[in-house]
This record gives sequence, structure tokens and C-alpha cells, in this order.
Amino acid sequence: MTAHMPLSPPLPAQPRAIGSVRLSTKALNGRSVLDGLYQQGAAKAVFPRANTGLTAVLLNTSGGVTGGDRFQYEAEAGAGTHLTLTTQACERAYRAQPGEVGRVSTTLRVANGASLWWLPQETLVFDGCALERRLSCDITGTGRALIVEPICLGRLAMGEAQVQGRISDRISIRRDGAPLVQDGWTLSGDITAQMAHAASGDGAGAMVSLTYVAPDAEARLDPIRALLPETGGTSLLARDVLVLRLLAPSGYHLRRHLLPILDHLTHSDMPLCWRL
Repeated sequence: MTAHMPLSPPLPAQPRAIGSVRLSTKALNGRSVLDGLYQQGAAKAVFPRANTGLTAVLLNTSGGVTGGDRFQYEAEAGAGTHLTLTTQACERAYRAQPGEVGRVSTTLRVANGASLWWLPQETLVFDGCALERRLSCDITGTGRALIVEPICLGRLAMGEAQVQGRISDRISIRRDGAPLVQDGWTLSGDITAQMAHAASGDGAGAMVSLTYVAPDAEARLDPIRALLPETGGTSLLARDVLVLRLLAPSGYHLRRHLLPILDHLTHSDMPLCWRL
């Protein structure tokens, strides 16, 4: 007769952060005001005073994103309004458990005659992260959009010069249902080694993608090129669609070059949290 040891109970699932924010704006007496707001879980929005339009600052009360986390953001700029979306601080993509992925989904809508600036601060990628981000922006008619996604690979100030993990980023921008920009990239495995190649990052530790959709995009091209270092480039996909890519050795160098460009595009009306 064979004795059987009792099976160990399965390990309980670790708690994961889930959060969502949905908001919209409307025009009231010549001002952009909040029309609707829903927030749940670890995602919140606050509304500081702004010089132009309405500014929403997104907060992740869990402190970052790790494997298994789910965050969803939806925002709509109503007709004749201006909406700026930013984050309270840099988002953190923490080390993930094997087989788990953190997911962040952003859906933006810009009505005819409206404008929306998506200006999150940098995402800091930690060693061992697993992050999947998806952003879609639907523009109607004469709507304008500025979409910026900055990212820093590793915590250089903490001595984390080597980063392994996986990050996947997809951006889709459409106008009246027709695609304007379809952008995507994935870094998986030894991220530092991949970015060290001259054909990919040439040793860069930070980067940003920027898309500007507005009637004056063509007029912005030469002034922005004058602000770019050798590791950046910008071009027009159409007369009203400008795209920019910029690599930098660190987050500090990225901001030093990016902020003048954002000031130029926003007429120096950047959210205050970018200045702190």
C-alpha cells in the first residue's frame, strides 16, 4: 500500500491593479468644461486650473504597472473644445512575474472643431518589465491632435544600466475613419543590447514618438527641425500630419530637447506638472 502526500493548495493569485477613467468635454459660454466623468479603481483624474481649455491630470494610485495590471483611459474632446491630458508623474513599468503582462489601453476621440493634446510624462521601464500599450485616436473633420509618447529604458540614476524584459507599443490615428498613422514597435529580451545597435538605438536610453495633426503642421516643420539634435528627425506624412522621432542618452537629455518642441506646438501652454 502506497502512502500519498496531500497535494499542496495552489498559490493564491497576487493582487493586481485595475483602473479606468472616461471623460468628455463640452463648450459652455465659450469655455471648455467637463461634460462627463467616470473613474474606477486605481485610475483617477484631477483638473487643475489651465490657461487654455480643460486639463486633466491622470493618476495611477497603485504607483505603477506590473504584470497582470489593467488600465483603460478614454477621453473625448467635444466640438469647439480643447482638452489636454497628462500624468501627475512618470509612469513606472515594474518587474513582472513570469507569464504576466501589464496592459494599458487609451482611446481618444476628437470632434469636429476640437483639439486634444495627449501629453503623458515619461514611462520608466524597469528591468524585467512586461508591458503592452495600445493607443487609438479618432479625429472628425477639422479636429486637431497632438500625441506624444516618451519612454526611458532603465533607471540610470539608480545604476540600472542593463534592462531585460518586453514592451510593445501600438499607436493608431484615424480621421473620418481613414488611417493617418499606424505605428508600432516591440522590444523583447535584452533591451539594452538591442538599443545598442547603430541601426536601432545607437546606445540610446530614452526615446519619444510624436504626431501632430493640424492645418498648420507644414508650417511647423522647419522650426521643429531647427530644434532637433542629430538623433532626431521629423517629416510630413501629409500637409497636415507631422511625425517626429527622437532618441537621447537619458531622460534628462530627452526632456532638454523635447520641451522646446512641445512649447512650440502648444504655444508654451504646457501642463504645470511638466515644469516641476
